[in-house]
Amino acid sequence: MGMKVRFLGESDPLMLMHGKVYDVTAVENGWYRIVDEDSEENPYEDIPSGYLYPPELFEIVEE
Repeated sequence: MGMKVRFLGESDPLMLMHGKVYDVTAVENGWYRIVDEDSEENPYEDIPSGYLYPPELFEIVEE
């Protein structure tokens, strides 16, 4: 996909870190799919890796 976003919320070592730039792997129903600190690559091709997060938690740094 190529979009990069910066997390604006509070850090959580198991999820997202404040100020860190993440790659958006997909946009689903307006939410960003991001491989976060806790995510692992999914070995199954039909199940996407990462979790969905609302876009208001991020700022776009690259489209």
